[in-house]
Amino acid sequence: MDRHIRFDALHNFRDLGGYRTPDGRRVRPGRLYRADSLGKLTEGTEDWSRFLALGVRTVIDLRYPWEIETRGRVPDHASFTYRNLSIEHRPYDQAALTADVAAGPYLAERFLEVAEDGTEEIRQALELIAKSAESNEPLVFHCASGKDRTGELAALVLSLLGVDEQTIIEDFSLTELATEALLSEWRARNDGRSPQWPDFARAPESVMRLFLKALKERYGSIEGYVTKALSLDTKALTDTLRTALLEQPPATWPQLTYRKATAAEAPTLVHLRDSAALWQLARGIDQWKPGEKNETHFRNRMRDGEVWLAYAAGSLTGAWELWWTDPAAWGPRPPDAGYIHRLMTTPHTAPPGTGRQMLTEAESRIAATGRPYARLDCLSSNPRLRTYYESAGYTVVGEQHAKQDGKGSPYAVTLLEKRLG
Repeated sequence: MDRHIRFDALHNFRDLGGYRTPDGRRVRPGRLYRADSLGKLTEGTEDWSRFLALGVRTVIDLRYPWEIETRGRVPDHASFTYRNLSIEHRPYDQAALTADVAAGPYLAERFLEVAEDGTEEIRQALELIAKSAESNEPLVFHCASGKDRTGELAALVLSLLGVDEQTIIEDFSLTELATEALLSEWRARNDGRSPQWPDFARAPESVMRLFLKALKERYGSIEGYVTKALSLDTKALTDTLRTALLEQPPATWPQLTYRKATAAEAPTLVHLRDSAALWQLARGIDQWKPGEKNETHFRNRMRDGEVWLAYAAGSLTGAWELWWTDPAAWGPRPPDAGYIHRLMTTPHTAPPGTGRQMLTEAESRIAATGRPYARLDCLSSNPRLRTYYESAGYTVVGEQHAKQDGKGSPYAVTLLEKRLG
């Protein structure tokens, strides 16, 4: 399942379903959504039909009334109720900020202001979410870009559901996948000009990390904030939310199927890789960064090797690249191996064991060509990934201390190999 739901006019509409809690449950899909401004929806369009098909019964608009007057609101419809709860009380112009303003501390401070200025509106929003959850009715909340005000409310809800802090940080940072589209939208409204602030429309993980840290320092915990600042019965609220919005994951999962990617699917592969990169960054793993591989990269890999997609019940669940030479890491070699790169799964929604199953499928493809070895590498600074591959039967056979990234920046990798058959 791709957490971003595709719309033409909306760029940051996401399902909060699928996130896990420490007790093994997960947030029910299709019940709680976060989005950029639904004022961009137009009646009679495919977007409007897509939105209505989700069965949303409550829309919470977190913007200022003057934003709604200027940019519009979601069209009226008998199937849902609309509430405007402006949680931010001190407006500021992000686009006009200067380059010396660091996004992490600056936005975290603004988030804390919202948490303390907007207590009445945040309280009402949480009560509406709990009421919708009890009634088994889907709800969506949104602001302008679906990043800051929306991200803050999402963080509170996910925390009350018991989702871990790393995942909450990751959920906030997923707006990075929509940044370019949001920037293009801003430029279109402003005669082609670009925002002055380099971090406009960006959602670096440091913002949410610093905000959660500050909120806990001030109130002891997220629950402490809800109790002390919002004057809510936190236990009753969390019990309601968890009973209604959490479920046990499936006891059985569908069999994975595989096929080669086509050039038209390069954007999907970029999206998948960047999602995996944001998952890593939220957990302090220094391996991938969003934006490092573009569509051209994946089309070139299809031309010079193979790129494979994995599906579960028709939904994309992972992908990998298969190379037939890898001189940058392994030097000149006879044609005795296939080289596996960018083994990646959809975070949180892939069936358990998807990565291992894809690895096995890649190895079978290599063996089918008569090559006796599967080879891969991982950053020397990532022992967790090295352990994963060793548990799959790979053996460390060396180090390459100066592998090139194609941009002139060498880095060290651990080389791993597996004898097939």
